[in-house]
Parts: sequence; C-alpha cells; structure tokens
Amino acid sequence: MASVLNISAYLFTRIDDAPTLRPVLRERAVAAGLKGTILLAEEGVNMFLAGDADAVHGFVDDLREDPRFAGLATKESWSSEQPFRKMLVKLKREIIRMDHPMIRPALSRAPAVAPVTLRRWLDQGRDDNGREVVLLDTRNAFEVDYGAFAGAMDWRIERFTQFPAAAAAAAADLRGKTVVSYCTGGIRCEKAALYLQDLGVDALQLDGGILGYFEHVGADHWEGDCFVFDEREALDPGLAPQTGVAE
Repeated sequence: MASVLNISAYLFTRIDDAPTLRPVLRERAVAAGLKGTILLAEEGVNMFLAGDADAVHGFVDDLREDPRFAGLATKESWSSEQPFRKMLVKLKREIIRMDHPMIRPALSRAPAVAPVTLRRWLDQGRDDNGREVVLLDTRNAFEVDYGAFAGAMDWRIERFTQFPAAAAAAAADLRGKTVVSYCTGGIRCEKAALYLQDLGVDALQLDGGILGYFEHVGADHWEGDCFVFDEREALDPGLAPQTGVAE
C-alpha cells in the first residue's frame, strides 16, 4: 500500500538568511520524521521530501507561515516505502545552477502555460493564435531517455549549465514560434524560458513541469516515464513508481 507522501516544491524568493535558516529547517524536518533534501540559496528554495502525510503537510504549512514562502506550491505522489535515506539541508549558490546570475525569476517570473491549455494546443497542432508550438525539453539527456513529450526538441545536454549555449545556437530557428520549455517540476524550465526571452524567443514555461502535467492531464502526448531524483527512479503518468525503465 502506498502510504508515504512524496512532495517536490520550489520557489524563487529572496532569502538573505539561508545559513541561519538551514539548521532551523533541518531540525523541524527531522522532528517530523521526514527525509529528503532541501536546497537553500539567495534566490530561493528547492525541496524533495517524503514521510507521513500529516507530517509533510504540517511542515509545508509551517513554512508557508513565513511570508517569503507563502506562495510555495507542492506536487505530490505516493510510494510504499521511504525513497530517501537521509534528511539533508544544503546551502547553494543557486537552487538550480545555470551560471547566469542576471536570470532572476524572483524578480520577474516567465509566463506560463497551464497543462490543460498545452494539451489543447497539442491536440489542435497550434496555439490559440495559430502559431507553431515547439516543446523544448530542458532536462539532461539521461532523464529524457526515460520519457518525453512526443516530438519534443532535445539538445542532449549533460547538465543545465550547458543550456544557455545550446539555446543561443538555436535561437534563430526558434524565433516566430511559441516555445514551451519543460522539465520535471518547473524549476529548470522557469529559468530556461527567461533566458530564451532574453534571446528574443517567445518562450513560455510549462506550469508545474512534467509532474504537474501528469497530475492535471495524464499521459496525453507523453511517451514513457519521468525520471525523478530519488530511489523510486521514475514515475509513470499516473504518478506511480517505475524502477529500471531506462535502457
């Protein structure tokens, strides 16, 4: 029986006291019996947690009491076992490394397209303005190999810091199209869409990423599974664990 609640969540928000906040969050999480990873940086927070449902919800509710984290949205899935071995809270320069400090989502979030809207665009073969829609996978190549949107563009990058150079090389071909960047939970595609906009590309992010799409839409236009960074290895479009799926 799937009794362990797993959540992923991130929020770009200014954090000036990350070193002080780190032990506080770890103490709260350990006291609640949670395991997983929380990344803290000046630009925001990124977390993957698992445990008893009431404990997970309580931890998130307490975090949202801080005005900086009031807008934190979670994506949920279930497993029969705890997929993490430890409870880690780490300080980082970026919660997702891009090495482009001028990209600051906390100041200006990239426009997003809802999963149900994206499905409609893919069903009809164009966006609501009649423009070609290009799906752009911002994940690493090994993640893409587990599963992706049908026909999505994949630059076979090995780490997200390679994305800017790949985007600059492809920008001319993307202009004049509606580009929807996507990733597992939304964090990479949010930075990616902002960077593409700086290159003159009409880019949107998929709101909630792949996991949000699975939650609201399911498997439509998706092929395979979605890699996740814990011992479950991957999730199918029904958000059920699928191990050993990549060749």
